[in-house]
Amino acid sequence: MLKSNKLFVIDTNVFIHNPEAVLSFRDSEIAIPLVVLEELDKLKTYQDHRGRNAREAIRFFNNLIKGGDVRSGVKLENGSILRVIFGGIGEPPADLPLDRNDNVIILQAASLLQSGRPVFFVSKDINARVKAAVLGLKAVDYEKQKVNAAELYSGIRENLSSSQFNEICDKLYTNEYLYTPGSDPEQDFLGRWDKKNGVLQPVPQERKHCFGIKARNERQWAALDLLLNPEIPCVTLIGRAGTGKTLLAIAAGLHLVIEEKKYERILVSRPIVPLGKDIGYLPGEKAAKLATWMEPIFDNLEYLLSINKRPNLKNVDQIFKEKYMEVEAVTYIRGRSLPSQFIVIDEAQNLTPHEIKTIVSRAGANSKVVLTGDPEQIDNMYLDANSNGLSYLVEAFKGEPLFGHITLQKTERSELAELAARLL
Repeated sequence: MLKSNKLFVIDTNVFIHNPEAVLSFRDSEIAIPLVVLEELDKLKTYQDHRGRNAREAIRFFNNLIKGGDVRSGVKLENGSILRVIFGGIGEPPADLPLDRNDNVIILQAASLLQSGRPVFFVSKDINARVKAAVLGLKAVDYEKQKVNAAELYSGIRENLSSSQFNEICDKLYTNEYLYTPGSDPEQDFLGRWDKKNGVLQPVPQERKHCFGIKARNERQWAALDLLLNPEIPCVTLIGRAGTGKTLLAIAAGLHLVIEEKKYERILVSRPIVPLGKDIGYLPGEKAAKLATWMEPIFDNLEYLLSINKRPNLKNVDQIFKEKYMEVEAVTYIRGRSLPSQFIVIDEAQNLTPHEIKTIVSRAGANSKVVLTGDPEQIDNMYLDANSNGLSYLVEAFKGEPLFGHITLQKTERSELAELAARLL
């Protein structure tokens, strides 16, 4: 079988990031070490995103290799050749013990250098890439679903004069906001660009208020306008701790469910990724386990109920008793169909692009999906500000009529929180 000039060896963690990663390499030769398949086989029993993606990757491989010989190579529809490699590592360096699968994978990739072609070792693990480079491999990250976080779309342009607006209006994205301060807050102007009709829609001052809270800056005002608009079913809010992204989302959800009855309930979910060392398995039923991870959501609910007193909603428990809200782990959203729900995915920066796709595709008829997070605070060891699913979604969806985004900048929680977010 004819071999491509480019030879890529793909590490296990790439398939955990994207089970269909092999399709990203066109007109190339792709080598998968047998140890990678062994690692996927072990991970497939996990009841988290790793296990889910491992199972999907295995099924995907099975469909690709049907009727072919993976030892000599299977031709893929994208023009690439896929084969599985094993053995052939020779005498390993004493500094790389073979009791670690990472080292076996790297050494098998290094053995391919004998072909005389450049060998690219693709891994999400920085240390694995460093070791591979030491052995002469061209070590690279999986770049297919990465964006430039430093230039991430903010969703709003501020302090523009009328002449500046005329110059840039043809460059604005649908549902992008323009803000001009007035002589006092009541004279501030905020408009949302409707590119299809070429109209700047003014946002009324009433949009500053929702379920007892008031927007404290123009970006929160724009965020509330997006959250309260049923015609924009996908909204992302990015911001540092204390900028109000989760509070705004929960407040808008309660308003739309309880007062306007636009949706049947709020579904709130967070990825189960611990900050620091994992505390291990938690006792109790699913609801008891989730309560630990959902404490930030409950804190926001208690605050909203304290400033928006209602006779029939005296405490957080009543919100769940009346079925206004449901909490769920991201893991269990897969496979569900979620019609007529206001879906909030908090801490979405800890999700891969593949996981974000899975979640957003769960939204049924008349549902709205809100994703919040801070790409600078990522607890998933294989993601960063450029490769996480939240950032990827913002760049992929910007300009779509069904999507809106705002990057919140000012921390409104307290002066101390603002100082910590800015300096630490």
